[in-house]
Amino acid sequence: MNSLKTTARTAGVLYLLLAVTGGFSMLYVPSLIVPGDAAATASNIMASESLVRTGIVSGLICQVVFVFLVLALYKLFKGVNETYASVMVALVVAAVPVAFLNMLNQLAALHVLSNVSYLRVFETDQLYALAMLFIDLHSQGLLIVEIFWGLWLLPLGLLVIKSRFMPRLLGVLLIVAFFGYLIDFMVRLVFPVHAAMVSPIAGASKFGELAMIFWLLIKGVSGAERSINSA
Repeated sequence: MNSLKTTARTAGVLYLLLAVTGGFSMLYVPSLIVPGDAAATASNIMASESLVRTGIVSGLICQVVFVFLVLALYKLFKGVNETYASVMVALVVAAVPVAFLNMLNQLAALHVLSNVSYLRVFETDQLYALAMLFIDLHSQGLLIVEIFWGLWLLPLGLLVIKSRFMPRLLGVLLIVAFFGYLIDFMVRLVFPVHAAMVSPIAGASKFGELAMIFWLLIKGVSGAERSINSA
């Protein structure tokens, strides 16, 4: 039991680290973007280059942590339902390479603005526009990764519900988060003009994940081995 409690706490620490590194990566660079103004956006990025690079590193760390997190959760829940646990791992493993490749867009934006000699054939305004293009592509790439960020929560939620050593409500909230991500993705992709309308849904969907983090950190699991063995 102590082993499973340790695994639960480890998963909680990793989940918290995922939220912190991912949050910084996803929130800082977008805060520098001035919609419709490539020059102002480029100026903001160049003025905060070190922090932008820190944000990129933070995003890469986030993806590495994601892998270790899902492995910890697999260890915790494999006795509940190994099929669901394996699907959960597969979805995360599929998401991480996509997210890694998407970070290239932010690196490309920095590179365009780095005054490399062979890029001097472009006018300054053209370079700013190219940088803005890469930043926009990164945002679109996040939309694709969001599919997996939602999908992996479905098997996780089902595992929590079936586990009997974690509150079923927590599993329900994770499944609600899955639907929140799905709705956000579909609306932003198919009906982008209504994207602002689903922002509250996307934000509320993260409540389930926050609850999961704090439960793992504070409560961990209780009677886990007994529950699994009697299942």
